Amino acid sequence: MREILIVGGGYAGFYTAWGLEKKLRRGEARVTVVDPRPYMTYQPFLPEVLAGSVEARHAAVSLRRHLRGTRLIAGAVTEIRDSERRVTVRPETGPDFDLSYDVLVVTAGAVTRTFPIPGVGEQAYGLKHVEEAVAVRDRLLTSFDRAALLPPGPERRRLLTVTFVGGGFSGVEGFGELLALATALLGNYPEIRADELSFHLIEARGRILPEVGDGPGEWVVRSLEKRGARVHLDTRLVSATDGHIVLSDGEEYESDLLVWAAGNASNPIVRNHTDLPVDERGLLVVRADLRVGTDTDPVADVWAAGDDAAVPDLASGRPGAHTVPNAQHAVRQGKLLARNILADLRGRPAKDYVHHSLGVVATLGLGHGVFQYRRLVVKGLPAWLMHRGYHVLAVPTWERKARVFAVWVTAALFGRDIVSLASVQRPRDAFVSKGVPRHGERPEDAVAR
Repeated sequence: MREILIVGGGYAGFYTAWGLEKKLRRGEARVTVVDPRPYMTYQPFLPEVLAGSVEARHAAVSLRRHLRGTRLIAGAVTEIRDSERRVTVRPETGPDFDLSYDVLVVTAGAVTRTFPIPGVGEQAYGLKHVEEAVAVRDRLLTSFDRAALLPPGPERRRLLTVTFVGGGFSGVEGFGELLALATALLGNYPEIRADELSFHLIEARGRILPEVGDGPGEWVVRSLEKRGARVHLDTRLVSATDGHIVLSDGEEYESDLLVWAAGNASNPIVRNHTDLPVDERGLLVVRADLRVGTDTDPVADVWAAGDDAAVPDLASGRPGAHTVPNAQHAVRQGKLLARNILADLRGRPAKDYVHHSLGVVATLGLGHGVFQYRRLVVKGLPAWLMHRGYHVLAVPTWERKARVFAVWVTAALFGRDIVSLASVQRPRDAFVSKGVPRHGERPEDAVAR
């Protein structure tokens, strides 16, 4: 059997493996997926996980449950050497080891783009994984609990101040959803007034949501500001040391919660640790049929898709245009990739990737949204319903669709859950603090401690 090795179990990697499982003949090839996480994150649901509108586990699609015929390896690929037909894998425990392959699929995905800003590495949360979304939500809920016990003053203002950096889809959706959660929490915290909440969205460019037109983007800013938020355009974060926020326009304030959502960067594995061709942005050079290389110099048996691949955008009609890194493209590229690999194995020609955009839709919090398809713009509640309808259909597997829909129905009837489980990040604290004797310690000393 030929060995098909897929680097990365995100959108493109998951759908490639899923498609191959369904179509491969017995004994035709073996598929292996290497990823440090045992699940695919459905990232469009992360803002709703942030707000408690979707359960964290429902935004994660188990690889083992749905890729039953695929060999799964929990580890991170640290090097790709196509000249030797091997990759190096670093597992969670134990030494690194090599895997050989006949066909390579690189779908490692992008990483969060960061800058050397003082305090960001120590204070900020990302917004790319389920664990981060849960931690941000728990941090806000815990801040409300703490603020409710304090008298009005600097520390209380700090606890009720939230800062998001990045005005792209991830940042704006997360900001809008967390703002909606904070506003809803006021009904459960009579000690806290609405004017004590302070939400800041910082964007270095002169507009947010570059995927939509100028008009809808300006409407989103007005909508967020009407709900009590502040949107800082043409502004950069200068420092965040110890939660003290300094902006490039000179404004300074204290913030207990800082979320970094300032775009993506190319994956270091692709950018620095491979002999495959990459462009000036650190993305793999890919042909329209998703084979790595160029039309005149293709790389045999190597394919790529998703955020770490510069896939030509044939639907745009612009020479040199590439598809934007979003879920809409990654899912469809993964499905085509599976078909093209099968076609290549069986001596048939591969097809080019062509996808005309279905439009863009964003949630801005419960009951708020925006949708644009060419000149058609929908705002408010109808757009929010379109967002939910589209994504409950787009999330893979009927099992996940049913679970997400059930949570939405429950929340509509009884409201969202507002319990903070921040303690799960330190699960042994309660056990150890309850008088469990340490090595060499007497029981009575443990109780006293």
